[in-house]
Amino acid sequence: MLTMLAIIQYNSRKLKIDLKQPNDISMPLRASKKNVNAWYVDEPKIEPAKEDDFIISVAEGASVNFNNISFNPHAHGTHTETVGHITKEVHSINKNLKQFFFLAEVITVAPETFNDDRVISKKQIQFALGNKKRDALVIRTIPNTRDKLSRQYSNTNWPYLQADAVEFLVKKGIKHLLIDLPSIDKEKDGGELLGHNIFWNTKGKLRLDATITEFIYVSNKIEDGEYFLNLQIAPFENDATPSKPILYKTLS
Repeated sequence: MLTMLAIIQYNSRKLKIDLKQPNDISMPLRASKKNVNAWYVDEPKIEPAKEDDFIISVAEGASVNFNNISFNPHAHGTHTETVGHITKEVHSINKNLKQFFFLAEVITVAPETFNDDRVISKKQIQFALGNKKRDALVIRTIPNTRDKLSRQYSNTNWPYLQADAVEFLVKKGIKHLLIDLPSIDKEKDGGELLGHNIFWNTKGKLRLDATITEFIYVSNKIEDGEYFLNLQIAPFENDATPSKPILYKTLS
């Protein structure tokens, strides 16, 4: 099989990756009620633009397809966000994310029961990460079935990261956190957003170059372990943007 091996100097390490073996962990966005959804909004819409009574679609006699797309990046699929998601001041993801390749660790976690919630604890993340030094952490929760691609999350009280778990990640130097849930925080927490505030250090010097990516889907074919992450984003001047994270397994 044809390979495209790349040797990359990353900090003090030389990493070997096969560029012909990408692992896409994004969710596709579809104009369907079966599109993944959260935050109590309708499904995305992708429909031809209209000019008076003329529908700009090849199927309707036009020379091109010319669709308008209406969606919310936070609610409708894989997205990457910056601290501007929770601040009065506008902080654009496009202006603050300037690097796109990172050493990442994929871990799998079974959320624990805590009162009436399911949570990801500091102890679980400590056990999974150990002494590894990574720039990015990819969290896959179990059970991990393909219905995550179409799940309707509103009013489901999904699992979330406990505050001390996020504090641990910040102390570990994790700059980019990726998770297969709609949010790292509890669905209904009275607007506290403890995890987001801790991760971006909103009570101190803002971590403007840190990002949270939510609504990923990590196939069961992808093993836990070390990967080289390419965090691709659409260049929206907004707090969040649709994104397409790609993982490359590091080779010995």
